[in-house]
Amino acid sequence: MESLVAFLSKAGPIGIAIVGSSVIALFIIIERCWAFRQLRFKDARLLHRLRKRAVAGSYAEAMALVREESHPLAVAMTPVLTRLDGPQRTTRAALEKAIGHVAAREVRQLERFLPTLFLISSVTPLLGLFGTVTGMIKAFQAIQHLGGKVNASVLAGGIWEAMLTTALGLGVAIPAMVAHNYLQGKVHVVVAEIKEESGVLLDELEEAGRFDSASKSASLHEINQAQQEIG
Repeated sequence: MESLVAFLSKAGPIGIAIVGSSVIALFIIIERCWAFRQLRFKDARLLHRLRKRAVAGSYAEAMALVREESHPLAVAMTPVLTRLDGPQRTTRAALEKAIGHVAAREVRQLERFLPTLFLISSVTPLLGLFGTVTGMIKAFQAIQHLGGKVNASVLAGGIWEAMLTTALGLGVAIPAMVAHNYLQGKVHVVVAEIKEESGVLLDELEEAGRFDSASKSASLHEINQAQQEIG
């Protein structure tokens, strides 16, 4: 404990700020990794069973299946089944729009804390550079105070701060940036799965005549927009 306190005292206030940022980044990485680890279907054949029941018109049974799952893909299917089970006949464009709204909301949940992690990975190198500058200023102030008679022991404090803050800044920024890109890639995978699987479901429902196909040419605009936002 004493060695840690001594280390932080040599790094200065900027070094302490970088270490504090590393603690926040570590928390975000662990929390997001755990959250993505939970994105697993309880039923491995859910999508097949869902499509089979939806095409057959058994919307209540299909909704019972998706309610048991917390995966964003299952959540995105809920408005489709709700509209199909309603009293009025719907269209493909309306279903795509409903999927898009839910998908955008789920993407925001998946991206939770990721902007903060990106901010840490961007700012900590600059803090390290700032600490380097302030450390060198202290060293030159010591030289001026000694009247040009250089004493290594006097300069050590400023040099310590300059080197430590640079190393700390890079040591925090590099893994934070790697983790951010990895987690952002996970979000892209989920968005792609929602877009692909919802498209397959809508195609099969359209072939079965479960909704009006007048707007067949409409695309999954909201999902594409959500994917662009996270890109």
